[in-house]
Amino acid sequence: MPHISISGRRIGPKEPVYIIAELSANHNQDLEEAVRLIKAAKDAGADAVKLQTYTPDTITIDCHNEYFRIGDGTLWQGRNLYDLYQEAYTPWEWYPRLKDEARLQGIDLFSTAFDPSAVDFLEEMDVPAHKIASFEVVDIPLIEKMAGTHKPLIISTGMATIGEIEEAVCAARNAGLDEIALLKCTSAYPASPEEMNLCTIPHISRTFHLPAGLSDHTLGIEVPVAAVSLGACIIEKHFTLSRSSTGPDSAFSLEPGEFRAMVDAIRITEKALGEIHYGASEREAKSKAFRRSLFAVKDIAKGAAFTEENVRSIRPGFGLHPRHLKDLMGCAASEDISRGTPLCWDLVRRKTR
Repeated sequence: MPHISISGRRIGPKEPVYIIAELSANHNQDLEEAVRLIKAAKDAGADAVKLQTYTPDTITIDCHNEYFRIGDGTLWQGRNLYDLYQEAYTPWEWYPRLKDEARLQGIDLFSTAFDPSAVDFLEEMDVPAHKIASFEVVDIPLIEKMAGTHKPLIISTGMATIGEIEEAVCAARNAGLDEIALLKCTSAYPASPEEMNLCTIPHISRTFHLPAGLSDHTLGIEVPVAAVSLGACIIEKHFTLSRSSTGPDSAFSLEPGEFRAMVDAIRITEKALGEIHYGASEREAKSKAFRRSLFAVKDIAKGAAFTEENVRSIRPGFGLHPRHLKDLMGCAASEDISRGTPLCWDLVRRKTR
């Protein structure tokens, strides 16, 4: 399975999960709040922070007919697209300051670009990777533009059919890009656990021979942890300093303490997954006393027969394997055996024909 590498960090199967704090609109149009978010993301264990690069005019048009009004089923229902993005966008003049802060904190900073001009801008910022949002997975020219930078590309799949995902992946590969990762995403805000279909993660990874992960919009931390147990190599989660904020995305974002709890749970899950292994581990070997084995449960004189009355399968596990109980019946003791002795073949006189 191929891997990708962001800022020298190898991402893929058997590697530590790459955890992204999505800042989105949670800066509330306040530069200092954005800086605090980056610091808090680092403290909460994030490997990267991600921005969204657009302006209201690059992502839509200022039009107020019914086509540009958001329908029911989201936190933003009834709002006009242009007005929403005017409130939510990250001013491009902030990026040098935010990049410097991320560098000081020792975490990656990259962004989702929503049009070619945003890709060009992010390339001037020398971001280490690019991201395609789930709603843009059908924008093949934009994918080709990002892939042409030859930087790792993370694609959120959202509502995409497997055919649309194949088209997006082929577009990136045909543009000469090998470092691609796919994120399972449910494009509902917030999403419910019943909608997540996490079993898609290993399937999409096998189907396209790419590392896969999860962009999560559920309200808790359980779903990302479950995704890691199914092989997710990347977890992206919205991050806010406080859900009491009135920002467009704060209601389905994690606060710093919750994000830290998610990171800690993911790191424990990574350790628990381990590798395919059977038999006793080093620490399990110390529990041998709790296994069963064959012991003399009565004194047995030399030459006396082993019977069900003087031999039993009991704890601890220092004698012959219980599978040999029938083999012992009718054999004789080769020497005196005291009650509580673990049996071994040296104590057994074999049957003679």
